[in-house]
Amino acid sequence: MAVKTICTVSTTSAYTTAAGSIAALHALVASCQGQLPPELLPYIQKVYFTSLFGDDDVLYFPCPFKAREAVSALKALEGCAAAAIADLRYGRAPRFIEVDLDRTACFLMSAYVTTIDGLDKGHEDVKSLLVDTDLNQAQSILYRRLSANLYETKKPGEFYHIHGSLEASRTLSMLGLPPFNPEMTDYRQCVETIEKAVKRYTVDELEAMNSKENQAGAPALTWDAFSQTPHGQALMKLPPFTTTSLETLTPPVPFPETALALGQRQPQCLAGIKVVEFCRIIAGPVIGRSLAAHGASVIKVTSPFLPDVPFFQVDVNTGKHTTELHLRDNDQDRAAFERLLAEADVLIDGYRPGALDKLGYGTEYLADLARARGRGFVYVAEDCFGGTGTGTGTGPGAADPEWAPRPGWQQIADCVTGLAWDQGRFMGLDEPVVPPFPMSDYGTGALGAAAALSALYLRARRGGSWACRTSLCQYDVFLRSLGALPAGVLARARKAHDPAFFGLRHHDSVDEVGRRAVGSVRALFPHLFADGMMHSAWSPGFGAQIRWPREALKVKGLRVGHVRATRPNGFDAPSWDGWEVDEDVALGS
Repeated sequence: MAVKTICTVSTTSAYTTAAGSIAALHALVASCQGQLPPELLPYIQKVYFTSLFGDDDVLYFPCPFKAREAVSALKALEGCAAAAIADLRYGRAPRFIEVDLDRTACFLMSAYVTTIDGLDKGHEDVKSLLVDTDLNQAQSILYRRLSANLYETKKPGEFYHIHGSLEASRTLSMLGLPPFNPEMTDYRQCVETIEKAVKRYTVDELEAMNSKENQAGAPALTWDAFSQTPHGQALMKLPPFTTTSLETLTPPVPFPETALALGQRQPQCLAGIKVVEFCRIIAGPVIGRSLAAHGASVIKVTSPFLPDVPFFQVDVNTGKHTTELHLRDNDQDRAAFERLLAEADVLIDGYRPGALDKLGYGTEYLADLARARGRGFVYVAEDCFGGTGTGTGTGPGAADPEWAPRPGWQQIADCVTGLAWDQGRFMGLDEPVVPPFPMSDYGTGALGAAAALSALYLRARRGGSWACRTSLCQYDVFLRSLGALPAGVLARARKAHDPAFFGLRHHDSVDEVGRRAVGSVRALFPHLFADGMMHSAWSPGFGAQIRWPREALKVKGLRVGHVRATRPNGFDAPSWDGWEVDEDVALGS
């Protein structure tokens, strides 16, 4: 029998994940005042947090953050927006919103629990089942993969995360190392070799080198140090996501009339909505994956000349179509992209700020197109550092925070905002450790999905076009704002989880951190990996059986779930025609 807790403030002194999720939801709504349609707020009282396995103060993950609470709150806000859209679209009805706390945990581990023909991310044979999109061979050998890692610098006690995950040659050459060293296959030898090179430089020198090479990277700051930077001070004044008007001339856009898809007994709130996803890796594509679970037709657009991490596609491409277009100098591909945009309702932008503008498809283009066609757009941008377009910078003529244009990834955000130092101290170390699993990626994806749904509601009620912006660092700031877990909860987690996890050090890779963490979670909480927590379906795109986590969100009277399995990048034509529904997937979800 599921344990259910309605969304009211707890009066008990004992900490539970449900109580923490309720508090996180109230904190989220308070911090997003002015960004949310006020019509969404009454739905907060219809939220339930549930668990089939009992709700207590057990910490599923060996890390000190309220990550499950934060993302459960975001999923609840997503559910509130979905319920509001459904009432607007299908007529008012009782719409209770349920967030499964255990499935939220699976969502946060999704990259590590999704499998293809039974093989997970770390299996040595999984590459044979994937399409090779590692165009620069950055993931080809261990030595090159470790060019994206956290190392100590020239000054003892100061650490820097270099990040050559897609451009390993550039990062290794920058450090004076050979770009390829196939004879170096021992993990410790690779780590020691690269760290020795990093230790020749100070943080300031590494910052200058990375800037010159246009590479991602950042120092591992404590929270106190980050909060004293101009960028940290700017982000603490921002909500987790912002919603601003792009144009106000287009009229309200009613949701399209659609029939139930094959195998569906309940409608989906975004059926008939068309989404172009211009993203790669995790956080941006998670936004699209979530919108696809609400019924949107999401087409992911990637370039055949830009690298992507092959395995992540098995997870984040679920429910979508995927196509390849080269927009830099291919007129035919640009025309195809423009045809997609001409019919689209939503554009998700997961690249570095300004990248889409350089291609000619930024917010001004979207606003002009919206006015020309008489129907508004929703633009959703996700990046690493946040603050673009907010005017919250400091100094003469500064419109945006200082780090807004910088490239970055999840580990960069976790290092610069202090989460890595918090993780290391939780493990009893006086050094940072990158937290397990790309949880900030999935949390940022949940932020973007909630923002997109609320903006679609605004477009339907008020008209116009809307720009939503969020970032990995904004998610981390929100997560940090929820405060620390109780000392007793952390102490029990340290005692319960595998001692091998606590043997990790700052220079251990995200793969090694994730491998040990998922092993510990699996041993302690096998129910999270049971068949009832997962889907399983055949993917024609991969030609393999895929197993992935079920959706954590339920909304009464709506279906939340995908209608097709994942596929690799570039599998489909760039068209809104011919979208299939896999009845086995639809019924299974």
